[in-house]
Amino acid sequence: MVTTFKIAVLGAQGVGKTAIVRQFMYNEFNEACVPTKARHIFLPAVVMNGHVHELQIMDFPPVTTFPVNTLQEWADSCCRGLRSAHAYILVYDICCFDSFEYIKTLRQQILETRVIGTTDTPIIIVGNKRDLQRGRVIPRWNVSHLVKKTWKCGYIECSAKYNWHILMLFSELLKSVGCARCKHVHAAIRFQGALRRNRCSIM
Repeated sequence: MVTTFKIAVLGAQGVGKTAIVRQFMYNEFNEACVPTKARHIFLPAVVMNGHVHELQIMDFPPVTTFPVNTLQEWADSCCRGLRSAHAYILVYDICCFDSFEYIKTLRQQILETRVIGTTDTPIIIVGNKRDLQRGRVIPRWNVSHLVKKTWKCGYIECSAKYNWHILMLFSELLKSVGCARCKHVHAAIRFQGALRRNRCSIM
């Protein structure tokens, strides 16, 4: 039986959400920043613990607030599927303080509006644009300590431009999803390149 893991990618405008996903999917990076205006869905596949799992990676445009209920979620086409995600990737730009404040608020809203029974839904905080770290606005240690110790979330920094830590990001995320669903099973993951290329679609 093939299972599907729904992953929501969220963040302020211009932080590189789509760039991260497209680097993971196609090993490509576009220098031009094209704002995401509608939800895009990508459908790769992975092998975890010897079984094939479909991924539904949902790349969302910036949302003003996390939907508090299913009615609000489905009333706004940009938010559809957001509350039912199995994991959240919250992306900020390490050179933009406002983008960190955005995901800080978003994370709090996710915690406040979580669907009953989904208290273990993993959240990973991602600091993108590591290649521009000379312009960093918050010391890495400060963010890492806050995220890991206080927020109890995963934290990773990456560069979508240079494909640095992109595969690691999704690997760690899927281990978190696997552990949340089967706490007694170690999640061994192997990415299926051919499946990833052939099973991608955008909605």
